[in-house]
Amino acid sequence: MNHTTERMTFWQIWNMSFGFLGIQFGFALQGGNMSRIFQTLGATPDELPGLWIAAPLTGLVVQPIIGYMSDRTWHVRWGRRRPFFLIGAILSSLALFFMPFSSSLWMAAGFLWILDASINISMEPFRALVADKLPEDQRNYGFVIQTLIIGIGTWVASNLPWFVTKMGAANDAPAGEIPESVFYSFAIGAIVFMVTILVTVFTTQEEPPQDLAQFRRDREVNSGFWTGVREIFQSVMGMPRVMMQLGLVQFFSWFAFFTMWTFATPALTESVFRAPNPEQGALDFVEASARFNDAANAVSSAMGVYGLSSMVFALLLAFYTSRYQINRRLIHAGALAVGGFGFTTMLQLDVESSYMLGGCFACIGIAWGSILSMPYAMLSSSVPSQKMGIYMGIFNIFIVIPQIVAALGGINWINDILFDGEVVGSLRIAGWSCFAGALAVAGVEKAVG
Repeated sequence: MNHTTERMTFWQIWNMSFGFLGIQFGFALQGGNMSRIFQTLGATPDELPGLWIAAPLTGLVVQPIIGYMSDRTWHVRWGRRRPFFLIGAILSSLALFFMPFSSSLWMAAGFLWILDASINISMEPFRALVADKLPEDQRNYGFVIQTLIIGIGTWVASNLPWFVTKMGAANDAPAGEIPESVFYSFAIGAIVFMVTILVTVFTTQEEPPQDLAQFRRDREVNSGFWTGVREIFQSVMGMPRVMMQLGLVQFFSWFAFFTMWTFATPALTESVFRAPNPEQGALDFVEASARFNDAANAVSSAMGVYGLSSMVFALLLAFYTSRYQINRRLIHAGALAVGGFGFTTMLQLDVESSYMLGGCFACIGIAWGSILSMPYAMLSSSVPSQKMGIYMGIFNIFIVIPQIVAALGGINWINDILFDGEVVGSLRIAGWSCFAGALAVAGVEKAVG
C-alpha cells in the first residue's frame, strides 16, 4: 500500500471519517434500545446476554474477513476501503429500518445479527483508512477526529427516542408492541447512516498500491478461500506482541461496555427510577408500562451524555495532538479509571438524584473516547502497512471475545456469586472491569507511546 506522506487538513480528515457518524447512529440505537425491545417482546433480564450474543459473534467472523478482503481490493473508481463502506451502509440502513417491526424475540435477535454484521462491514475498513492515508505523526489526530465524530453520533442518536417523543410520537404501546418513538428513531438512524457514508465515499480519494501490476499478480496467484483462511491464521499467529498486550486492555474495556449496553436499561429503570419492566398481564400494566418507557427514555438520554463527553474529550485531544505528541498509555489508563468511577458512582443514585446520572455517564464517556482512539493509534505504529486492514480486523477479535464471554453467562455468573443476581450488580462489575483495564495498560510496551 502506498501511504501518502502529505499531511492532511482538518476537513479532509473530517470528510474521511464522517461516515463514522452514521455507523455510531447504528451502534447507539442498538446499544440504547435493543434491551428495551427485547424486554418489550417478553425477555427477562437473565435472558438479555444470550439475545445480545449475535453482535459479538458476527464481529468475530466478519471483521478479520473484511480486513483481509479490503487489503486485497482495488477498484479504479471506488478504491480499496470505500466499496465496503457502501455495501455495509446499504445493509445496515435496511436492518435499522425494519428492526422495530420485530414481532417476536427470535425476529429481533435475527435483525440484530444482520445489523451488527452489516455495521462491521462498514466499520472495520474505516480504521484501516486512517492508517492508509495519514503519516505517522498525524495518526493520533486522525483517530481522535474519528472519536469526535463518534461522540456526536452517540449523543444525538441516544436522544432520538426522547426527541421524537417530544415531537409527538407515542412512547407507550400495548403489551408486546414496540412504541412509536422507537420506530421513528430507527428510521432516522437508517437515513443518517446512508447519507453520512455517502459523504465519505464521494469526498475521499484513495491512493493505488505503488506497484499496481504486482499487486494484481499477487492477488491472482494467492486467490482462493483456503488461501485467505491460511493468511488470516498466519497473521493471527504472527501478530505483534503489542497487539497481545493491548488485547488484555481491550478485554476488560469491552467487557465493561457490553455489560453497560446489555444491562443499563433494566438496571437503571429499576434501581434509580423504580420503574422496572412490568410483567405482561399485570393488572396495572398500562400505567407501569408507561412509567417503564418514560424511564427507558431517561436512561437513553443519560447514556447519550457519554457520547457528548467523549466528543469533548476527543475535541480537546484533537487540538492538542494537532500540535504535540502525547503519552498514549498514560492517557488511556487515566481515562479507563475515570470510566470505572462513573460506573460505580451511579449505583448510589435514586429518583431524587437521578439528574446526576448524566454526570456518571460523562465519566464513562471519557473512557469511551479513549477506547475508540488510543488503542488503535498505539497499534497502527506496530503493524506492517500492507496488512493494515487484516490486522485491524484481527485486533477487533479482542473486542468481541469479552462480549462473547459476557453473553455466554460471564456477567450473570459473576453477578450471581457476588450480588445474588440483582441486575444493578452488573454495573458494579462494569466499573471493576474498567479499573482492571486501567491497570493492564501498564503491561503495554512503552515504545508505542
